[in-house]
Amino acid sequence: MTAKTLMFQGTGSDVGKSVLVAGLCRLAARNGLRVRPFKPQNMSNNAAVTVDGGEIGRAQALQARAAGIEPHTDMNPVLLKPESELGAQVVVQGKVRGHAKARAYQAMKPELLGAVRDSFERLRADADLILVEGAGSPAEVNLRAGDIANMGFAETVDCPVVLIGDIDRGGVIASLVGTHNVIPPRDRERIAAFLINKFRGDVSLFDEGLRIVTEHTGWPSLGVVPYFPEARKLPAEDAVALEHATREGSGPLKIAVPRLSRIANFDDLDPLRLEPEVSVEIVEPGRCLPGDATLILIPGSKSTIGDLQDLRAQGWDIDIAAHVRRGGRALGICGGYQMLGRRVHDPDGLEGPAGSADGLGLLDVETVLTPEKSLTRISGETSAGAAIAGYEIHIGRTDGPDRARPFAVIDDGSGPHEDGATSPDGRIAGSYVHGMFASDGFRRAFLAELGATRLAETSFETVIDGVLDRLADHLETHIDTARLFSLAR
Repeated sequence: MTAKTLMFQGTGSDVGKSVLVAGLCRLAARNGLRVRPFKPQNMSNNAAVTVDGGEIGRAQALQARAAGIEPHTDMNPVLLKPESELGAQVVVQGKVRGHAKARAYQAMKPELLGAVRDSFERLRADADLILVEGAGSPAEVNLRAGDIANMGFAETVDCPVVLIGDIDRGGVIASLVGTHNVIPPRDRERIAAFLINKFRGDVSLFDEGLRIVTEHTGWPSLGVVPYFPEARKLPAEDAVALEHATREGSGPLKIAVPRLSRIANFDDLDPLRLEPEVSVEIVEPGRCLPGDATLILIPGSKSTIGDLQDLRAQGWDIDIAAHVRRGGRALGICGGYQMLGRRVHDPDGLEGPAGSADGLGLLDVETVLTPEKSLTRISGETSAGAAIAGYEIHIGRTDGPDRARPFAVIDDGSGPHEDGATSPDGRIAGSYVHGMFASDGFRRAFLAELGATRLAETSFETVIDGVLDRLADHLETHIDTARLFSLAR
């Protein structure tokens, strides 16, 4: 029997589609359904490594977890990873297909639709229910021709759509009614219902608003979802989430993170935000790195050389050097690790014009960017003896004298090997391992070395599963989930 399908689209980006689908996946799984998440096209530099050795958007990995299954590349067959204001790396069914600027990508869509359809058919052959997440908004009618992310996909597989409006940002009535007015009649008819998300206060105050939307569109309401504060504990996908979380926590141990223009996999920071003695500060462009930081953490980047240039343009290289002179510590993850070295070489022009760039010179290593991409899940042990697990997702080989003091010894299934590098005094370190701080023992040992004395007792993974359960309860309490699931076909 073919799985039933229901798609969720938003009146704009960041209306909460990813979180809602995750909660509904958990709810459906608790009800005994074999539910699978699906997003035809995603744009994000926050990616996860899948069980079949590819990469997908972080949100689909979270949704798979909510559904109680391993993430698979078929759950997000097209992933765009922005490299510049105009262009992106194109990942198809987990593997890099190439690079394209916006206009060239539009011409690729008919070909990509075949891959999207293949992944969708494989996924629903082994499921009862597919919950599909759109991207952006169906109101972007200038992109309707050849669309594979929203109504174009829904039309291809003939599935109904629930439209989500975000009341927290204001103008939700206009955004819903406006979407109805600008989309073609055939797309209007595909929308089976609408949903209001992120309401603060007395929900009954919006009863008249629901009536007005239905009066102007003919779409029935599934209800209003009150704001769910714990959503911030779940891995975020869009960098826009960083704009709402520039400073979290008030503990004495301050971890400063420069907001790189092409920041990637910043969910590495999530476990740190839950620690009682830690404050994580995302430092926006135009601001200095704080002089009282305990640790400067340079995160992953989709374009190491480009972000190195931006880092210098912000004067952050000077701030980092001053921090180290004062005896401070620094950690680089993935692209941040590459930046800590003496040089980064791009002989094939993988990130732009071929050439080399000076690194920060805090680790005696150099990196050569290579076309081959490492996509592996790992486990291992740090040089201090703490167990560590996570994943690698990067291009480039890094070598040099400081590699004699590796950050960790890890195994990706092919045997143990050394990862990362550490300075002779131990204050500067770099690693290719993403997700390291989700390893509770390592995180606690690392923070204790920085001076923390009171550490979170609950496992990070337990926290995430608890939030997903409470999110499912939240949705079941506040919206007509039985009616919502009945819309799938």
